[in-house]
Amino acid sequence: MNHYPIAIIGAGLGGLTLARVLHLRGIDSAVFDFESGPTARTQGGMLDIHEDSGQIALRAAGLYDEFRALVHQGGEETRVLDRNAVVHLSEQDTGDGDRPEIDRGQLRDLLLSSIPKETIHWGAKVRSAHPLPDRRHEVHLTDGTHFTTDLLVGADGAWSKIRPLVSNATPAYTGVSFVEFDLHDADNQHAKAAETVGGGMMFALSADKGFLAHRETDNSLHIYAALRVPENWSASVDFSDDHIAKKILLEHFSDWDESLRSLIVEADSSLTPRPIHALPIGHSWSRTPGVTLLGDAAHVMSPFAGEGANLAMLDGAELGEAIASHSGTEEGLAAYEERLFPRSAASAQQSADGLDMCFGENAPQGLLDMFNSQP
Repeated sequence: MNHYPIAIIGAGLGGLTLARVLHLRGIDSAVFDFESGPTARTQGGMLDIHEDSGQIALRAAGLYDEFRALVHQGGEETRVLDRNAVVHLSEQDTGDGDRPEIDRGQLRDLLLSSIPKETIHWGAKVRSAHPLPDRRHEVHLTDGTHFTTDLLVGADGAWSKIRPLVSNATPAYTGVSFVEFDLHDADNQHAKAAETVGGGMMFALSADKGFLAHRETDNSLHIYAALRVPENWSASVDFSDDHIAKKILLEHFSDWDESLRSLIVEADSSLTPRPIHALPIGHSWSRTPGVTLLGDAAHVMSPFAGEGANLAMLDGAELGEAIASHSGTEEGLAAYEERLFPRSAASAQQSADGLDMCFGENAPQGLLDMFNSQP
């Protein structure tokens, strides 16, 4: 049976940041990911990397300059519309903002290239994990193999297989579902949509529904149509049939301006439902020997504070530094979790408040008030 001193489950941004910080400090780790390889699937759209979280993590990982070279110039442009496509706010990207945008796939590739290839074990899907009497853990994979580890880190997302070792909590539906799709080659093929979205991020909101969209570095538009619907709504729609899915989604926006409805009509990709789940605000656990969590495994929340990826990376960086700077692993884990819990609770509350703000009865006024209150 193979044994690894540190096993990180999940090669997302948080797990990779942890592996990178450990590598910089001369500490070996092994990362296990269920995907068959780094290009097995696309990595989603743009991320704004925050000065007080994601950028701190990138500096700890020694990758800040490389990150700046990949920033999407103009990506911090922000537009807020109502359902009649009236523009209530339009802020240009002046190049001096504290939340520069980067393509998630490029950021992940940057992290992947910064650690030895042999660190990552692809096609390694966890079936179960359990503690051993000596504070180690044994992890079983779906291919029938298993290994032991001195320190097990769950960086495996919202539906973590590692979380049950420390907590009985499970993510609950927030009441909002996204439907995700893309418009390709926007300036040439979808000129009106490109004008509506602008050069960065666009919010078009009303009570209980809206569009969140951003322009990507390849000139495509990445769109989320958001709806307050029952948890089982997406299961009632045949998303394998684009014509049917578009028709049903358009019914939810029947009284919206045609320039916004056309985002759905002109979608080039399939429509993919994304029910939004979150762990309880303030989720934490008692210090459990030999295991901890980071990122969505620890604090999955709605995306309405823009903190998910940033917190995952900061978690990974701080955990790596705590392991490296403490003589005992348990002391390092205790120090990490002492900072983790209040930070993630505050962000989870902001995310929950942001969801209510975006889809409240007076939307988009709540979002406009927030932007206008910023210095």
